[in-house]
Amino acid sequence: MTTQEVATLGGGCFWCTEAVFSEIEGVVKVESGYSGGSLTNPSHEQVSTGTTGHAEVVQITFDSSIVSFKEILEIFFATHDPTSLNRQGNDVGTQYRSVVFYHDNKQRATAEEIIEELGNSGAYDAPIVTKVEPFEVFYKAEDYHTNYFKSHPEQPYCKLVIAPKITKLREYYWDKLKRN
Repeated sequence: MTTQEVATLGGGCFWCTEAVFSEIEGVVKVESGYSGGSLTNPSHEQVSTGTTGHAEVVQITFDSSIVSFKEILEIFFATHDPTSLNRQGNDVGTQYRSVVFYHDNKQRATAEEIIEELGNSGAYDAPIVTKVEPFEVFYKAEDYHTNYFKSHPEQPYCKLVIAPKITKLREYYWDKLKRN
């Protein structure tokens, strides 16, 4: 019985989301890319214009016997701002929207349930605007985006935006981290 599943999530810049999920035990692979738009095989330059309809996403392959889709989503919501429409910090545009592209009805139900729970919990000062949409296709980003944070930890964006997310992840989800 296979326990590998795939999740496709957009939470702003894919460098951030990839860095977060690369740390999680049970995550087999994290790929940065694009989903949700109309252009076939778009480039980063095209997606960055905000006119293709694509979101920057990560496609996460994970072992659900180690980390569940629900846990993946809990980490996802804790490491980006799901109340900010079409932006994360200074990254502005529909390409930075908060979105869960579900691969089956179980994923859809789980995503909708977590959004409702978080919305009712008072955890956020504003309504959650994360979209839950059916997965259609994933286009892998250019190779230079792979492991961007690990390859460029001294780059200002990495130090100012990604490093604090990793610190928060390690503080709140230390029990979910890979033990290297």
